[in-house]
Amino acid sequence: MTELLGLVLLSFTITAFCMVPFIDLLFFLKKRFGKFVNNREKSNTPIHDQLMKTDIKTPSGGGILIIIILIILSLGYGFISPFEDKTSLKILLFTLISFGLLGFIDDVKLLITKRAGKFLGLGRKKLFIIQSLLSFSIAGMLYYSGGLNNVYITGLGNFVINAWYIPLAAFVIVSFANAYNISDGLDGLSSGLLLICLFAFLALTSRSLDLTLASFIGIWIGALFAFLYFNIWPARIFLGDGGAFAFGATLAVVGLLTGRVLALALIGGMFIIIIASSLLQILSKKIFNKRILPVAPLHMYFKYIGWEEPKIVTRFWLAQGLFAIFGLWIALLSK
Repeated sequence: MTELLGLVLLSFTITAFCMVPFIDLLFFLKKRFGKFVNNREKSNTPIHDQLMKTDIKTPSGGGILIIIILIILSLGYGFISPFEDKTSLKILLFTLISFGLLGFIDDVKLLITKRAGKFLGLGRKKLFIIQSLLSFSIAGMLYYSGGLNNVYITGLGNFVINAWYIPLAAFVIVSFANAYNISDGLDGLSSGLLLICLFAFLALTSRSLDLTLASFIGIWIGALFAFLYFNIWPARIFLGDGGAFAFGATLAVVGLLTGRVLALALIGGMFIIIIASSLLQILSKKIFNKRILPVAPLHMYFKYIGWEEPKIVTRFWLAQGLFAIFGLWIALLSK
């Protein structure tokens, strides 16, 4: 426990020390290379785009710094720790790096383009295909290298599903990667939700004595604490798609490595609700040619009806806290 707390503090200190120079660097690059783009294409979500309109001077890409620090400290601790599970660490870092690079394209475009709101540099179809390929690769690593082939559901028992584990794990990874990215729309929202989830998984992995996951999560928590200071309203830096895709996918892998898929869904309950609201909106428009809500996802709807941004974020944090406690309780019932 002493080492774990030390990792949290070390990660926080390094991230806090690097964050201001990193923000200054992003400001310089945006000022030096930024240019206006006249986008003539008609948007399919004009209300959402208007609500997402933020200060174009605020740089995006804070997730890049967190990913770098998380990789360096995790590898460093893994090198000196005799109890480190090298296989789990490799899977976690592969997920973090691969999905981080996937979103890095958008981060670069947002850095050099003075355009408000989010956009996908690769296009939605190409992005989903690449996400799926990466997710199946990671799921294969979990199955073949990690030896995971079962799903435990509290109250029902353990189900060995063998190779069917691969598509299930891939679905979970893709879902959380996109859920996290969709939730990253208000200052401090997604990072705060993730921090609460990680505390629940830290408690779970510490109880099960999974030192590899616990140390990785501890380093992640420390870095997020420092980043969140600069990301809460009014944000001085945005996470960016590199961090959003990487963090969502890696959170899913953390949950899968614990062997508690149901607990993952409950602990990450607000991410599930957010992506479900967007999915229902899309299906409603395609099937019935009618919107369920004026705008989706859910947090943007609350902003649309007049809620102040800090009010939305803090109440979503509170709801996430309850989900995390409930999910942790369900997971511990199976011990």
